[in-house]
Amino acid sequence: MKKRVLYGTANYEDIVKKNGYFVDKTVYIEKLEDIENPVFLRPRRFGKSLLCRMLECYYDINQRDDFERLFGHTYIGQHPTPLRNSFLVLHLDFSMVEPKESVIDIEKHFDLMCNLKMKTLVAQNNIMLCDKSSIVFTDNSLFNLQLLLHAIESNKDLPRLYVIIDEYDNFANQLITAHKDSLYHELTADDSFLKTFFKTLKYGRKMGTIANVLITGVLPITIDDMASGYNIANFLTLDLEFEAMLGFTSTEVTQLLDEIYRDYKIDPATRTLVEALIKNHYNGYHFVNPEGEALYNSTLVMYFLKHLCRYKTIPARLNDQNLKTELSWVRRLTASNPQNIEEFVDQLSLYNNTPYDNVFLVEKFNMFQFFEKRFFPVSFFYLGMLTLRDYFYLKLPNLNMQQIFLEYFNEIHQVDVSTRYAPIMQRFVNAPNLEFLFAGYWEHYVLQLPEAIFQQVNENFYRTTFYELCSRYLSHWFVWHVERSYPQGKSDLEFVGKYNEKFAGLRWVIEFKYYSNTKFKELKTSIEKFKLIETDTQQIKGYVEGLKKEYPEAKISQFVIYCFGNQGFKVFEVSSEL
Repeated sequence: MKKRVLYGTANYEDIVKKNGYFVDKTVYIEKLEDIENPVFLRPRRFGKSLLCRMLECYYDINQRDDFERLFGHTYIGQHPTPLRNSFLVLHLDFSMVEPKESVIDIEKHFDLMCNLKMKTLVAQNNIMLCDKSSIVFTDNSLFNLQLLLHAIESNKDLPRLYVIIDEYDNFANQLITAHKDSLYHELTADDSFLKTFFKTLKYGRKMGTIANVLITGVLPITIDDMASGYNIANFLTLDLEFEAMLGFTSTEVTQLLDEIYRDYKIDPATRTLVEALIKNHYNGYHFVNPEGEALYNSTLVMYFLKHLCRYKTIPARLNDQNLKTELSWVRRLTASNPQNIEEFVDQLSLYNNTPYDNVFLVEKFNMFQFFEKRFFPVSFFYLGMLTLRDYFYLKLPNLNMQQIFLEYFNEIHQVDVSTRYAPIMQRFVNAPNLEFLFAGYWEHYVLQLPEAIFQQVNENFYRTTFYELCSRYLSHWFVWHVERSYPQGKSDLEFVGKYNEKFAGLRWVIEFKYYSNTKFKELKTSIEKFKLIETDTQQIKGYVEGLKKEYPEAKISQFVIYCFGNQGFKVFEVSSEL
C-alpha cells in the first residue's frame, strides 16, 4: 500500500493508521529515559507535538496491546525499554489555553483544559481513592491534580504518572505579543495559579508519584520567570546529544526521498533539483554545534513533499504561510524600540549575520531582557529565525527565513513590492531578458529605498532583494538557487526553469559585483563606458563548467551584474567560450 505524506499531522497514531511516511526518531525515547524532568525547546513547526504524542503512545499503560502495531516498525519497537507502557500518562497541551482578558479568565480556561484531561485519565484507568471511593473533581485543576497524585500515592497497585506538557509557553507568549505585559507578570507571579501548578509537579516528582515530566515549548522565558516554582528542569535544548531529536538530518531526508520517488514513480531526472531546493529553503539549522550537520525544518519538508507526491511538480510557493506568524514577535519588538529593531533587520538583510553572546544563549533570561537590543540575537535564535553560523555570529538559516526578513525589511522602509511590477514580469515571461528584468527591479524597487541604505548595501543585498522580488511573481515558472556550491566556490544566484513548465532546461548563472558610490567615482568612468572585467568571468566560468557536467542538456547562460551604489547597474552576458 502506497504511503501518504501527512503534512501537519501531529498524531502519531494517525500516521501509523493512515500509513504515513515517518522519520524514525524513536531512538531518542531510550535516551530521554536517562534525563530527569527534561525541557526541550525548538521553534514552531519542528515536530514537538508529534514527539509528545509518540511518547504518550509509548508509555501509556492503556496502549500496551497496541505496542507492536504502533512501534513494531521502529527502532524502539525492536529495542524496547523496560518502561514501555508502564505509566498513567497525563498529556497536557497548553496551546489550547486561550489568553483571555484577565488572569481569572485565563485560569478558568486553564482549569477546564486540565480537568478534561484528568477526568479522562481517571475514567480510563478506574482510579479510586485509598478508601475505594471515587475521585470527585472540583473546578480547580490544581486541587484535582493534588487529588490525583494522592490517589496514586495511596494505592500501590496503580502505576505512576508520566506528565507531558506540550507548548508550555504558548498562551504566555501570546500575552507578550499582544502587549499584555501586566497580565503576563500576574501569570508568573509567586502566587499565580501557573506557578503553583508547576510547584505541584515538582512535589509529585519529589514524592515519586510522578515518574517524569517532559516539557516542550519555544522560549525559555516563562519557565525562567517561574524558576523558583520549577527549578528541577533539565534543559536539553543546547545538549549536543539531542540536537537532532527534532528536525531532519540530510541522511533522513535522502531516505525519505528514496521512498517517495520509488512509491510515486517520480521522474528520477528531477531528483537533483528537488534535493537542492529542499536544502536551500528548509535546511541550515544549527542549534548546538555550528560545525556539525545542519538540520531541516521537518514540517516544511513535508509541506513540500505533499505537493510533490500529489502533483509531481514543485509548489509555486516554497514558504509555508504559517511560518510567517513568527513576524508577530518582530512587530512586538518594533513597537518597543523601532530604531533598534530597524538596525537589527537591516543588518540581517544586508549582511546575513549578527554577533551574539554565547553566555546569553545558555543562561536564563526573562521577559524584560527579551526585548533588550543586546538580547535580540538570542531571542530570534529561540524563535527559529536565526541559527548558529559559528561561535561568534548568528545568521538566517535558509532562503525561507531570508524571504520573511526581506518582507519585513520592505515593510519597515515602506518599499512597495506589490503594485507596480506586473507589466515587467509579464513581459519577461513572454520574452525572457535579464537586463530588462533587472532594469525593472532597479527602477521600481531600488530607487524606492532611502538614501541611508546605500551607505551599507553590498552585493548580497542586491542579490537577495532581486531574488525575493522575482520569486513573488515568477515562481510558477522558475525556482532559484542562492549560493549553490560547486568545486570552485558558490554561485551568487541561479534562475532554473521548472521541469514541468515552458522554461524547462533553462539555467542562468548570475554573479553580482558591487561598487559603492565612492569606489565607482574613483574609477573615473561612466556606467555606459564600464567594461566587463575579465577576472570576474573566471569565477563564473568555473561554476558553469560544473553545471554542464551535472546537466549536459541544459540551456545555460551566464551573466555578471555590476551594481554601482544607487547610481545604476550594468548587465553583461558572458560568452560560454570564455
